[in-house]
Amino acid sequence: MTTSISELVDPDAVVERLGGDAIWGEGPLWLPIEEAVIWSDIPGNRILRWDSATGEVGTERTAVEFTNGRTADRQGRVVTCSHGRRAVERTDLDGTTTVLVDHFDGVRLNSPNDVVVASDDTIWFTDPPYGITLPAEGHPGELEYGRCNVFRFDPASGELDPVITDMEEPNGLAFSPDERLLYVSDTAFPLRMDSLGGRIRVYDVVDGRCSNGRLFARVAPGVSDGFRVDVFGNVWTSSRDSVQIYAPDGRRLGRIAVPEKVSNLCFGGPDLDTVFITASTSLYRLRARVRLLPLP
Repeated sequence: MTTSISELVDPDAVVERLGGDAIWGEGPLWLPIEEAVIWSDIPGNRILRWDSATGEVGTERTAVEFTNGRTADRQGRVVTCSHGRRAVERTDLDGTTTVLVDHFDGVRLNSPNDVVVASDDTIWFTDPPYGITLPAEGHPGELEYGRCNVFRFDPASGELDPVITDMEEPNGLAFSPDERLLYVSDTAFPLRMDSLGGRIRVYDVVDGRCSNGRLFARVAPGVSDGFRVDVFGNVWTSSRDSVQIYAPDGRRLGRIAVPEKVSNLCFGGPDLDTVFITASTSLYRLRARVRLLPLP
């Protein structure tokens, strides 16, 4: 078990700004074949791209219906949350994008926010209301099924199941390395204003179902928006002013200051030992000492 942040990050490591001009950046993803990072500028309604070969940042696509979080499946396809379409969609290797799921129980989803893919190829995503309540992040609308769930979607069967229904506004999520635990952050307004910080909860996962939800950590200042988990089970999370790292038992190991408000992060680089951080307008890079959990 990790006992010190120095085991994970060199004390002299520098958070390096790679560029960007987003209004609010989110949803970073390392593309190993292309050796690039793509991420969302949600209010800008576009996807940005940093290319490791050139070091340049440019616009990948525009008019993308307010994409937010994304991940890759085991086939290397990009699975993305769309605020505007109120959907989870998948982009195949040929560039074709298909809506996978946009309804639950006969009504529309709220605005899928962040997503992970399990080793059995099921897609787990959070569904808070931001794309229908924040005009800059989608289109005005109603909570048609009346709450905000965490869902498990099986692309093989088309089945969509609510697996967590006891959170106000679930946001970021990630599995432990063995997939026996699911961590989920809550970014409801009262928590954003709470001096104790926003909550990350953790649930036991058995046979595709979640149970025994409990507090894992309080993240302050601000809230935990997006996060990922390394090979030792440490949770690397965004906060208002830093990336914070929590051990599997919920102890905060430390923080890495970032010049802008942090939204999310991903792991990447040729050896998966680089943390790419989206923070307000920019993409940042941090070298780590630990091999980070590979994408599915």
